[in-house]
Amino acid sequence: MAPSNFGYSLREAGSHFVRNLGTSIGAVITIFLSLFIIGLFILGSAMVNSVIGTVEQQVTINAFISDEATDEQIEAFRSKLESWENVKSVDFKTKDDALEEYMGNISNNADATLAALDGENPLPRSFTIEMNDPSEVQDMAERIKADEDFREIVDDDNPDEDNVEADVNASVIYGQEEVGRLFQVTTYIRIGAVVLVGLLTFIAFIFINNTIRLSITARRREIGIMRLVGASNSFIRGPFITEGVIQALLGSLLAIVVLELIRNIGMPALQHAIQFLSFDLSLRMYLVTYAALVLVGIIIGLFGSAIAMRRYLKV
Repeated sequence: MAPSNFGYSLREAGSHFVRNLGTSIGAVITIFLSLFIIGLFILGSAMVNSVIGTVEQQVTINAFISDEATDEQIEAFRSKLESWENVKSVDFKTKDDALEEYMGNISNNADATLAALDGENPLPRSFTIEMNDPSEVQDMAERIKADEDFREIVDDDNPDEDNVEADVNASVIYGQEEVGRLFQVTTYIRIGAVVLVGLLTFIAFIFINNTIRLSITARRREIGIMRLVGASNSFIRGPFITEGVIQALLGSLLAIVVLELIRNIGMPALQHAIQFLSFDLSLRMYLVTYAALVLVGIIIGLFGSAIAMRRYLKV
């Protein structure tokens, strides 16, 4: 569409929109519903990923240390751990720290448990290792087990040489089966989210294209007259494409308004009802989603109008 034709196209698009208000509103509502569902699913997927990320960050490795290990050995191994790639933090727990944490977890029976221990503390010292990429927890655990410095200070209930491997394996804990299932599920969820958003976008394009096609079909006689008087294809196409873009913009803006109402009213209510999970998303995530909806709406409006008009512009 030439720049000189833009003003005419804009005026004609506005005139068509008003004259065919029922059809135009139908197109706007179709675009709104399609983009609203896409936006809702994008934000929902982001929230699920946020919850998954929170759970993943809680994946840590516990490496238990023998009571006979010296402070020098423990510090040397700690320094080694902190130098390894993918290690985010290393926290050392003394026997007292371990007992205090254990008592906090069984607060209802803490007094009885302390009495039964009779002043003894059977819990070992340990390292808690947090990783930058929790999905590599198994590789990290195997590396710790194979480390010679760790094998010298490993918690060893039976010093018999034949039991060294069993002691090493028992002293490095990270919930192998649970972690494996967690990362398998999260991978499926993330792949499914991408596939579904793509599918929803395609379905939205089909629905919107059909709606725009119906709108253009209703004015096929007008298009035929313009062709008879010698109007060029770009001149004929301009008002219809402009109208398609206007409908797409209105539909996308309406979707954004409803999503904003959900963000400001619905999300606080949901967070209050489910307090143990965090559904909070950054403002940037919302703004990126809104910008994507406007962009997708404009693209669909442009291509939907252009494709729908092809049959009427063939020589």
